[in-house]
Amino acid sequence: MSRVARTKSSQLDDVSKLIIEQLQLDGRRSYSEIGKAVGLSEAAVRQRVQKLTESGVMQVVAVTDPMQLGFYRQAMVGVRCGGDTREISEALAEMPEVDYVVMTAGSFDILVEVVCENDDDLIALLNSKIRTLPGVTSTETFVYLKVAKQVYNWGTR
Repeated sequence: MSRVARTKSSQLDDVSKLIIEQLQLDGRRSYSEIGKAVGLSEAAVRQRVQKLTESGVMQVVAVTDPMQLGFYRQAMVGVRCGGDTREISEALAEMPEVDYVVMTAGSFDILVEVVCENDDDLIALLNSKIRTLPGVTSTETFVYLKVAKQVYNWGTR
């Protein structure tokens, strides 16, 4: 289901938004604690969280800091294509170093965020995997020097 279709079919009420906000603050918060904060029972919160996750509105995950895990090189790669961007996007998404793929309109057909251990690994990824994909005509790499902001709390206000 497309994001637009999913958004229209899953309009969230204020209580569901409050539950999401509670989990965005701390994904390990208990249903009991969330219930106290939003005015519902533990069971009611559990049911709502299950509906929100099953419908694809949200997922509860552990967010890691790549630098602290030994991945010292992150970059955004702009990809220009001469072939079917859907097929190329799928191939890029299969690569373990890739954590984000989006098809775009503009000077790039696809944007790909990559996480590598070091510059040598980034060079190998670009030259041996990304640039060799059938249909990829060119790439431009934007190496991250510092991530100034990254949030996961949008969508509830």
